[in-house]
Amino acid sequence: MGGPACGPATLSNVASLVLRAARRACLLLALVVTTTAEGTSSGLGPAPRDADGRFLNEAGALARPGLRVTFPFFVRRVAGRFRARPGAPERVANDGAFLRENAGHSVPTVTWIGHATLLVQMGGVSFLTDPTWSKTSSPVSFLGPRRFVEPGLALDALPAIDFVLISHNHYDHLDLDTLRRLAERDRATRFLVPRANAELLREHGIVAVEEFDWGEHLTLGQVTIYCLPAQHWSRRGLRDFRRALWASWAVTGAGRRLYFAGDTGYFAGFKRIGEALGPFDLAALPIGAYEPQAMMRPWHLDPEQAVQAALDVRARRVLGIHFGTFDLSDEPLDEPPRRFRAAAGGTSLAPGDVWVLRVGETREF
Repeated sequence: MGGPACGPATLSNVASLVLRAARRACLLLALVVTTTAEGTSSGLGPAPRDADGRFLNEAGALARPGLRVTFPFFVRRVAGRFRARPGAPERVANDGAFLRENAGHSVPTVTWIGHATLLVQMGGVSFLTDPTWSKTSSPVSFLGPRRFVEPGLALDALPAIDFVLISHNHYDHLDLDTLRRLAERDRATRFLVPRANAELLREHGIVAVEEFDWGEHLTLGQVTIYCLPAQHWSRRGLRDFRRALWASWAVTGAGRRLYFAGDTGYFAGFKRIGEALGPFDLAALPIGAYEPQAMMRPWHLDPEQAVQAALDVRARRVLGIHFGTFDLSDEPLDEPPRRFRAAAGGTSLAPGDVWVLRVGETREF
């Protein structure tokens, strides 16, 4: 798509290149000044750990379902590769031209690439959340959950990316193939991850990576980036359960404030985040992957909980993400956005402030 109708006039190619180079130089200078995570001024950390050094949620070690729940669930995921599932989100064409021109010009925009992947432009920076362009979400591509909708923007069509936010190490949120491609595309891109995730990236050739604990923050150019609590867990193999931290993130600047929840269940921390850093102009909250409840409820928001979380963090607008892109759970693909909109009715959120984007859609916020 060409971008919002209210976007700035297109610059000439020469002027655009000059301005982009100047912007990158300023951001790199700012990064040199703040290359280590700053202190815990948000009052929302650090993350607790158990006696074995494994990370914990604020509520402690949460109960996990047994094989009677999990085994049939995974059988359904494998079987799902061979059957149709209607109701996937609509995709719109987006060639990225407006977004490339907008880089550094500060028309605040959000573009849904799919799942939890957003391209956000605000405060003179362009950044991605949990980027995944892969066709499956798994260590084994031929068995992993399949992708129902192609990414809303080609990776090569992206503007220059200043930084990438990773919420946790599950395969649908930390996609090493995509991260390698981004690192090769632009060596100035920084990768910001929760504690104990940097080694994985470095092992795969991604060196511009920095770790954060809950409550730590970094100022980069005109924005400040906060690593914040979430209620989830981590694992990529058989022995690394909760060895790496999970997180949500906030990015704040003089003009806009954004909250990205990553992947999380509902927890009391949302209210404290809102008190410490709100109100937010936009909160991106997961609304899918909630069935079966016996397996998902501690770790994933359902649509009604997402609306409550948006109110807790004091969001002026809320964007539903993390639904309909991959075959991750049992609910119908088109159910989360319907329940999400319905749940917001009667709350302080106006209908026009409850957003469900098409894959590839760009909207100003």
